[in-house]
Amino acid sequence: MNLFKSLATVSGFTLLSRITGLIRENLTATVFGASAMTDAFFVAFRLPNLLRRLFAEGAFSQAFVPILAGVRETRGGGPTMHTLIDHVATALFWALMAVSALGVVGAPVLVWLMASGLQQEPAAFDAAVGMTRWMAPYILLISMVALSAGILNTWRRFAVPAFTPVLLNLAFIAAALLLSPYFDPPVYALAAGVMIGGVAQLALQVPALLRIGMLPRLRGNLRQALADAQVRRILTLMGPALLSVSVAQISLIVNTHIASRLATGSVSWVSFADRLMEFPTAMLGVALGTVLLPSLSRANAARRMDEYSNLLDWGLRWCALLALPCMVGLAVMAQPLTALLFHYGRFDDQDLLMTARAVMAYSVGLFGLIAIKILAPGFYAREDVRTPLRIAMLVLVFTQVLNLLLVPLFGHAGLALSIALGALVNAGLLYAGLVRKRIYRPRPGWLRFAAQLVVALGAMLALLLWAVPQVDWVALRAQPWLRMALTLGLVTVAAALYLGILFALGLRPRQFIRRTA
Repeated sequence: MNLFKSLATVSGFTLLSRITGLIRENLTATVFGASAMTDAFFVAFRLPNLLRRLFAEGAFSQAFVPILAGVRETRGGGPTMHTLIDHVATALFWALMAVSALGVVGAPVLVWLMASGLQQEPAAFDAAVGMTRWMAPYILLISMVALSAGILNTWRRFAVPAFTPVLLNLAFIAAALLLSPYFDPPVYALAAGVMIGGVAQLALQVPALLRIGMLPRLRGNLRQALADAQVRRILTLMGPALLSVSVAQISLIVNTHIASRLATGSVSWVSFADRLMEFPTAMLGVALGTVLLPSLSRANAARRMDEYSNLLDWGLRWCALLALPCMVGLAVMAQPLTALLFHYGRFDDQDLLMTARAVMAYSVGLFGLIAIKILAPGFYAREDVRTPLRIAMLVLVFTQVLNLLLVPLFGHAGLALSIALGALVNAGLLYAGLVRKRIYRPRPGWLRFAAQLVVALGAMLALLLWAVPQVDWVALRAQPWLRMALTLGLVTVAAALYLGILFALGLRPRQFIRRTA
């Protein structure tokens, strides 16, 4: 399999997903602004997002994909594989039905735990509770989508899972444009869009699963599903993995709680900045992790450890090549990029400046955020979920200590900076663990590669530091098309300079093309 081709497929669809996601956030900012009601929606949406990351994309995928890939590598496909998938789907379905019901019943407590500061605005708190109840069933839908994605990725069918998030963004956009006049308050339309998007995402998986003959069959006998030895093995691995993912989400909840007690709009400012940061994080980190985990799992099952190490090295080189210029670009161009994406309608000058500050703070840790997506699968593919758990717990403590120091100094931007610095520490500890256990052995050529990157990044940084202050990006709100042309033109010139210098220094695309068995 050509890993570069698979990466290009996933990154391409992820790019489409992030573009529609940015349109969705732009529309949210334009129609609803950074108000208390918008804060209420982001708080309510954080619950299904939290559970999605815990049960679906987080602990479940980390436990399920390595086992599924290992079974396929050692036993092939056929009835044994389909039975395992049926049992896993049954156990996941009934467990998440119960979790969704608890989310509906416990919505007031959950909203208070996540953002008690919303009680200062009773209408916003009540809206957050109502929207939490509306969106609680989304966790069931998106978890079944994650199960489908794990199956398809194991069969190396990356396109459908990568395209799936686009449907949620399209549902958001349609709901904001078409449904908001029919709701009071109008922000409830976004909650309806989440549920519509969840149904559409799940429906898209069915034809793809049918094509490979692995459509799960849900059964009513939960006891029989849990009696499957492989299901119990997945659950055993999910325990530490769940704790590991929970640590990151606990940090997110604490940060949301703190933001809700800062200036009105703080939750939205951090959320908009996070959306901008997710653009490179998903295109690079999520795409690389998605492609690497099944390949790493197959290499581990076949005991091809040299290939295992080389796969990690390939991923880290891509990370350094693309994440570092994104990190520099976001730090220097935080204001023009934020203005380009959000500075319209009810998103005013103050919202622009506050969101840009959060983007600058987040950008410090971009390399770490992306590297984690490559390094953590190095443990998960070997069914080692305890090492990332221990590291995550240390990082949680470190992040909250940073909050105590940075939030009084920088407000909401201090929250973003704490997460960024925590990501760098997390990535550093994961890397050290892989090297110490001799799971990863860096291939020759890193020193020369690093020198090439430093020269190219230095030139790009100098260009941006000179060019960005030449323009009043806030005043260009009155000329949005000119602002768009200037921003995109500057991004294009900076990228061309960076890549051109790397090419002049001897770096070639063929060095990053890799095939695997």
